[in-house]
Amino acid sequence: MANHLTPDELSKELGIDRQEVIRVCIEEGVPIYQGKIDKTLFQAQLQALGAMPQTH
Repeated sequence: MANHLTPDELSKELGIDRQEVIRVCIEEGVPIYQGKIDKTLFQAQLQALGAMPQTH
């Protein structure tokens, strides 16, 4: 399973809009390198914002 995903791939996997993925990255400082986002870092940021339930 890939850990670095494009905004489209990440939006499909997490069930949120692509523009929302990009907005969170920009507003919360999640880096986008060569068009890809670290899924683990993105999910951790969503959890910190309270937008996603924690997984155990």
